[in-house]
Amino acid sequence: MHVTDVRAVPLSDPVPEEKRHRTDLGTKVKTDATLVFVESDDGTVGVGASLGNPPTIASIVEHELAPLLLDEDPLYTERLWEKMYDGSRWKPSLERGYSQPREDRRGVTLEAISGLDIALWDLKGKLLDQPVYKLLGAVRDDVRGYASGGWAPGDEAEAEMRGYVEKGFDAVKMRVVGEDDFAIDRTVRRVEAARRGVGDDVDLMVDAHGCLDVSTAVRLADALEPYDVSWFEEPVSPDDHAGLAEVRRSTTIPIATGEREFTRFDFLSLFEERALDVAQPDVSRAGGFTEIRRIAAMASARGLRVAPHAWGSGVLFAASVHLAMALPNCHVLEVSQGHMPLMNEIFEEEYDVRDGRVHAPGRPGLGFTLREDYRERFEYVEGPEYVF
Repeated sequence: MHVTDVRAVPLSDPVPEEKRHRTDLGTKVKTDATLVFVESDDGTVGVGASLGNPPTIASIVEHELAPLLLDEDPLYTERLWEKMYDGSRWKPSLERGYSQPREDRRGVTLEAISGLDIALWDLKGKLLDQPVYKLLGAVRDDVRGYASGGWAPGDEAEAEMRGYVEKGFDAVKMRVVGEDDFAIDRTVRRVEAARRGVGDDVDLMVDAHGCLDVSTAVRLADALEPYDVSWFEEPVSPDDHAGLAEVRRSTTIPIATGEREFTRFDFLSLFEERALDVAQPDVSRAGGFTEIRRIAAMASARGLRVAPHAWGSGVLFAASVHLAMALPNCHVLEVSQGHMPLMNEIFEEEYDVRDGRVHAPGRPGLGFTLREDYRERFEYVEGPEYVF
């Protein structure tokens, strides 16, 4: 058994003007993704997905990483991860027992590696006729989901967040910066409205996307204490682990972060700084299934929980479902409430989300089939995903 082909397909999903939402990131005008494919000599194909600029990801996949995978046994997922991460020094790295990573070991390169790792696990599942989560080591067949949205301004947040509960969710997340821009009093008003809308028995989380400075994050956390917030996500820049730890020490609200971190080494810094309560690695950015299992184990050794970031393409979400079923310290999974056909309409099958819980697919690999027209439906469009 060996790999015979590796390829990448850039995709886009423009958001109609009436469906756009606005946060600190700007106005969402489209969703991008890069699907990556790994084919074995019997014709079986595994699919993965990468975050990052699609043409750049495609170039890295096809020119940098594909030559490292061709003719290799696709079942050797640990070997292939190390080969992609270490580059030319992969042989001495494995012989000596420690990583000797390539210079471009973060950013888009790691996102490309992540997508290929997902594709290799999907291929492995298909070859062995098992769902990925069972190959990873299943701990459950369903997991609690949380509805991730929350952009409405002012008191309109009450109806928006109540709507998610009416869908069956007992956990919801809203953005710190809504469509009415940021001020501490505006955020408090929106969170107060959201709590009215969902009641006292629903978990309510808030997400700042790392847009605040430390002092503002501390002041906001203090103002949100009365509203029983289940976690405060990315209050400050992901580059400021010490600042994040300062925010955590200042509040009783749990701190969640990690969607913009790469590899176990970035998470090790967070753990050593005691900067978080909930780790949120993204399977299409942090290193795929292979690396996130390591991150989750490191978190578990410190008594920390994991809630995978799951915002992007359908392949990313499907992979996140399998992670959630295989990680013992995963307690909840993000379920996007944005306008995202690239997530929700790219497969022939539907996700099994019922009564606020996400259920595992039973078919081999990731368990989903791409629609035949996905390339035409989601043809890549130049330009940014967010604009101000």
